[in-house]
Amino acid sequence: MDRRKFLSVGAASAGVLMARAAMAAPQAGVIGEAGPAAGGHAPVVTLNGKSAKWRMRDGVKEFHLIAEEVEREFAPGMKVKCWGYNGMTPGPTLEAVEGERIRIYVTNKLKEHTTVHWHGLFLPSGMDGVGGLSQPHIKPGETYAYEFTLKNSGTFMYHPHADEMVQLALGMMGLFIVHPKRPVGPKPDRDYAMLLHNWDIEPGTRIAKPATMTDFNLWTINSKVFPAIAPMVARTGERVRIRIGNLSMHEHPMHLHGFAFKTVGTDGGWVPVSAQMPEVTVIVGVGQTRTIEFVADEPGDWAFHCHKSHHTMNAMGHDTPNLIGVDQKAAEEKLRDIIPGYMAMGSNGMADMSEMAGMPLPDNTLPMMDGKGPYGPLEMGGMFTVLKVRDRLPAGDYRDPGWYQAPKGTVAYKTRAPDFS
Repeated sequence: MDRRKFLSVGAASAGVLMARAAMAAPQAGVIGEAGPAAGGHAPVVTLNGKSAKWRMRDGVKEFHLIAEEVEREFAPGMKVKCWGYNGMTPGPTLEAVEGERIRIYVTNKLKEHTTVHWHGLFLPSGMDGVGGLSQPHIKPGETYAYEFTLKNSGTFMYHPHADEMVQLALGMMGLFIVHPKRPVGPKPDRDYAMLLHNWDIEPGTRIAKPATMTDFNLWTINSKVFPAIAPMVARTGERVRIRIGNLSMHEHPMHLHGFAFKTVGTDGGWVPVSAQMPEVTVIVGVGQTRTIEFVADEPGDWAFHCHKSHHTMNAMGHDTPNLIGVDQKAAEEKLRDIIPGYMAMGSNGMADMSEMAGMPLPDNTLPMMDGKGPYGPLEMGGMFTVLKVRDRLPAGDYRDPGWYQAPKGTVAYKTRAPDFS
């Protein structure tokens, strides 16, 4: 069947510009290689993820997304039952080039209907993916095809517009990167991508509560929490691009240590040079994307994280009582008679919680403060990772180089307090 007949059959049956796939969707194993395949763009590295495979067919770039139940290991010791695409949450990053004609097959293996909305892309209304408004819902077992020409470049997202509260809460989302046909600004040497999300998963359970509106207890980058989030690496002097999408229920002030960056792109397009200003923190609002760039001109291990302190903790308990300044010794002894091994914590702050690695936790639950660095506990979790800049990192090498070996005399040191009296 040629493309003209394919579209006419789809339009007649659906009554919209979106076509239900009249021919069998391609199998994931035979879709071509990943990446944009044109324009000499730096490969996009999705932390703890990957780009989708594709194939060219009659001049159209084809992708295949399968909506299905998936299992995601947020960090060692915690696996979560989620919904996603192609066995992943987030789903694979779609990469294409401005001006390309694309066709995306969506097969629904869920037990309820779904759709896919292409967040920020300019396309015909019938391809916009809002169930009931611009297309029929994709019922369980059905495959639909979305086909359109990419009119705008930048960092975009995809997610359902059907039972959105549940499907987003359980992880159905992904990034859609459209590379510009012609260069926009200096070419980056490293191009990273991440999607921010929140979850409410009670200790000892394995599935998020979709009805939660504000009190979430896990904050993820690409459905991973620190210390399981992969680091970003760069060679000294390289230009680094970081693409950040937010499909959580909160805004996130994403903060980079060691460098000033400029916001070069939003979900609405590329930012003119005259409007770019140096910053170290960018607020990524709900439903927004921000693309930042900087030159990594100082070697070291540099933190990159959300600056809301609760968002860099795991299994955050909002009902935790405030015990600062409370002497718990008497109560601790009595509680040990009831709960063997009980340890009182919080009298002098929460730092001691990061040192209680041996304390038993409920099944499938992470410690609230975790991670170890070269100088001791990092006491972080959630939306936190590390940018590792090295002088002699081979070009194109994305392997973790280990912890930074600081030159002598460049690390804060213990000394005596001065007397200014």
